Amino acid sequence: MDADATPSLSRFSVDPASHRRLDDAWLAEAWADPAARVLVLEGGDPGSHGWRALMAKQSRALVTTGPTCELVFTTPRDAPEGERYLLGTDGEHVYFAVRSTRELAATPQAEPASLREVGALLGDRDTGLLTRAVALANWNATHGFCPRCGSPTTGAAAGHVRVCEREGSEQYPRMDPAVIMLVHRERDGREEMLLGNNPKWDARRFSVLAGFVDAGESLEQAVVREVAEEVGIVVERPCYLSSQPWPFPRSLMVGYTARAVGETERTDDEIAVARWFTRPELAEAVHSEEIVLPGRVSIARTLIEHWYGAELPGGW
Repeated sequence: MDADATPSLSRFSVDPASHRRLDDAWLAEAWADPAARVLVLEGGDPGSHGWRALMAKQSRALVTTGPTCELVFTTPRDAPEGERYLLGTDGEHVYFAVRSTRELAATPQAEPASLREVGALLGDRDTGLLTRAVALANWNATHGFCPRCGSPTTGAAAGHVRVCEREGSEQYPRMDPAVIMLVHRERDGREEMLLGNNPKWDARRFSVLAGFVDAGESLEQAVVREVAEEVGIVVERPCYLSSQPWPFPRSLMVGYTARAVGETERTDDEIAVARWFTRPELAEAVHSEEIVLPGRVSIARTLIEHWYGAELPGGW
């Protein structure tokens, strides 16, 4: 059985309507339409929360507390003040997000939840909308000044561009590419997969390897370099599997598998423990809670279950 290789945050069923971002008349008409749906994100002053706390806050939206997890939308008329982003349209509704300056209040039917918490629980439409909204909110919040001259920037193109107030230069959303890879090998006729534990984690937490792409480096080169640096293993034949946005704050995780073929010098200490698992060994370790795997919202979990061939329990 092959597990689904589509990561949770890669799901999106709404047309982003990118050709409408500069159409001010269409945007005004869409915002005035009572059928429009507005997703409210928590925001706040970065000076009072700090950037890390701010990013955690503004990844939260209201979700239902019933048997199914769904986003709670409001209408443009009832939406709070805040920076506005166009998310897309499904033909019936136009979807916007607003980064509010207020904290979200729970109700008997809904409660605030972060993208990390509910990204794997929401349906395709809602996961895609919340992921896009959080990505835009984090980018806009951290790009309030021009990187060329330091002048303030103003949001444009329905939240997808920032314009320098002095020079008129345009800044577009950044995505920092990172590779995440499942290393495997065949030994004594058995297929094995490598998992590592970061020294900052709980000792039971294990995941696949990952790292950012260096300047002037291809994705495949980054896979080979990162594995060598972190665990002292030489890999070949990096094989692309899938990718996923990870807007904490602005990464694009590109997932690979790679076969181990030798050993080399290890040059960093990001991995405290590296362990090889056969499929039966992995199942036993997970079911006994000897190890805990990444949560279902992460592409790391997608890579692991794709190699294993089925879903596994638990997750952090």
